[in-house]
Amino acid sequence: MLPVRVRIAPSPTGDPHVGTAYMALFNLIFARHHKGKFILRIEDTDRSRSRPEYEKNIFDALKWCNIQWDEGPDVGGEYGPYRQSERFALYKKYSDDLLEKNKAYKCFCTSEELAEMRELAAKQGGRQGYDRRCRHLTALEVAERESANLSYVVRLKVPLTGECVYEDAVKGRMTFPWADIDDQVLLKSDGFPTYHLANVVDDHLMEISHVIRGDEWMSSTPKHLLLYDSFGWQAPTFLHMPLLLGRDGKKLSKRRNPTSIFFYRDSGYLPEAFVNFLTLMGYSMTEDREIYQLEEIIKEFDFKRIGVSGAVFDIQKLDWINQQYLINNVPLEQLWSRIKEWSFNDHFMNQVMPLCHARIKTFGDFMELFHFLFVNHLHYHEKDFEVKEISNEQACYLLQAMIWKMDELENWGSSGINQASREIAQLFGINHKKKVMPFLFASLMAKREGPPLFDSVGLLGKDRTRARLLKAIEFLGGISNKKMQLLKKSFDEKNCSQLLTLSS
Repeated sequence: MLPVRVRIAPSPTGDPHVGTAYMALFNLIFARHHKGKFILRIEDTDRSRSRPEYEKNIFDALKWCNIQWDEGPDVGGEYGPYRQSERFALYKKYSDDLLEKNKAYKCFCTSEELAEMRELAAKQGGRQGYDRRCRHLTALEVAERESANLSYVVRLKVPLTGECVYEDAVKGRMTFPWADIDDQVLLKSDGFPTYHLANVVDDHLMEISHVIRGDEWMSSTPKHLLLYDSFGWQAPTFLHMPLLLGRDGKKLSKRRNPTSIFFYRDSGYLPEAFVNFLTLMGYSMTEDREIYQLEEIIKEFDFKRIGVSGAVFDIQKLDWINQQYLINNVPLEQLWSRIKEWSFNDHFMNQVMPLCHARIKTFGDFMELFHFLFVNHLHYHEKDFEVKEISNEQACYLLQAMIWKMDELENWGSSGINQASREIAQLFGINHKKKVMPFLFASLMAKREGPPLFDSVGLLGKDRTRARLLKAIEFLGGISNKKMQLLKKSFDEKNCSQLLTLSS
């Protein structure tokens, strides 16, 4: 048996997702059980969204979960570099190799032509993918287009008939008709690789033996297997883990759920309890045990005990597990020091004091004024969300637009919510102080007034602020998918005023 080498390859394009920790854990467990290596690779080919600070957040979030890798950008290793942005020359080389072998081809179709294809296919009810019009260009036709300096992408030649059949170590025998699979773009017109090419090239060169990833990548596996075959390489073994689902049974999404690892850190969960909870998402221990140390699952691990259906990310279960760890793993004499370390430390409290100094009459007023900074579950009351001429549904529009605006600004601090709230008022054509601010106070503090709201958001932080806005939207009745699409269209067009007449 080849040495076990597994990896995770997150993209530094946003907040560190709980799904990243989930996959990292099972890759770590598998590697440690088989005395192998666990690699962290950063897939930063998305130039418009990748940020160094997001990469650092990945490191910090995984380390909070006590997940440590053997090779990676920060620790090095003999198979580096471990950032895709530092490996670009490799991808062009292997793309050219596929072109020479006639396993790929150059596609000169414009974005307008691609849009027309999709529109025509939708009208005819046919196959929605690329119609392969450039696949059979002659060498002369290709040369003519290149001499005219037409931009192109490189596409994989997917078989037109037959099936891709492979054995998934978790799911068993999998079959995909090739006719259902598009000629995947491998190299973009700017010379940057797509995920599919870079992923396969890097996994091969880093000698990855097992690819352990989520179910959402199953439809991509035939393309990856075809690439391995086209290069003449041995493919790794694939294990697809169950998806993390929200309470609604849908894929866990930041639109409906807190998905940032930092939300759980900042909410006061113990990292060892959080890790224990995540392992329950895709695995069942012997004797149906639910509380165990990471070392136990590493020792007993058997991939046949991985589930095949989606796993519900149940916060109530996490709360229960965390309570068990608090009771059994945090001695009474250490409890207060752990709570202080969490959110009553000097660094945090010194930031609260300027907001407190001129606003309390006695020390006993402190918790009444600032309790919202130290609780996870605010108790909302309908009266706090009552604003003249604004319905609950319209309030949901305002709060959702606030989330999008702060994401757009990439600023969830005090200045960000200040700017966003004023721009939202202008976008909806309403008074900022009377129509927007009351909903923000109610959502973030569960009261109509309190300490300075913008400074308070700076203390709450991005993840808890987002979670409270989402919770308030849920409390107010939510937004249907149809109206969410309408809201997003109006938001993108920078005109939401008409939505104040659309409440049901």
